[in-house]
Amino acid sequence: MNSGKSTALLQVAHNYEERQQVVLLAKPAIDTKGAKAITSRLGVAREVDFLITPELDLRSEFSRLCDLTSAAKGKPVACLLIDEAQFLTPTQVDQALEIAVLDGIPVLAYGIRTDFLTNGFPGSLRLLEIAHSLEELKTICRCGRKAMFNARLIDGKFVFDGAQVAIDGAEVAYESLCPACYFEEKEIR
Repeated sequence: MNSGKSTALLQVAHNYEERQQVVLLAKPAIDTKGAKAITSRLGVAREVDFLITPELDLRSEFSRLCDLTSAAKGKPVACLLIDEAQFLTPTQVDQALEIAVLDGIPVLAYGIRTDFLTNGFPGSLRLLEIAHSLEELKTICRCGRKAMFNARLIDGKFVFDGAQVAIDGAEVAYESLCPACYFEEKEIR
């Protein structure tokens, strides 16, 4: 969190389109932040081409949208960009790999590795297992060290129990922390 993942994704989309190439953007429907848009903390936003529900066959839907988009724009789709990839199912991650390998279309997936309890998200774990390459986008903790964990705050207080997924909003927020600050907030010494 706070590493610029969404901003980087939107920059990649811009780079493709600046070269007259067509991209499709997607995000899991569970990410209600920004409704049907990818929104960066810098205020840059763009509507996605489709939302990914847990039961969606990613490869089939992508293929269907490629056909529609290619017909409308007169060009093939050059890339699929996925934000909040941690919320994909492991099966959808496998389908993204099929798009990249069998269909020959690059898939760039942006997400976080772990939840607020430092447990891996199922989608992230599968991505770590099969990704062609990984690029870490770094952010810093309030102390200046590399942040590795995303601590959850509810009404301004750190919490260390609850459901794996809680989208930031009015009551829920997250703070990127280094391990030392995370353990300090968790009161592990």
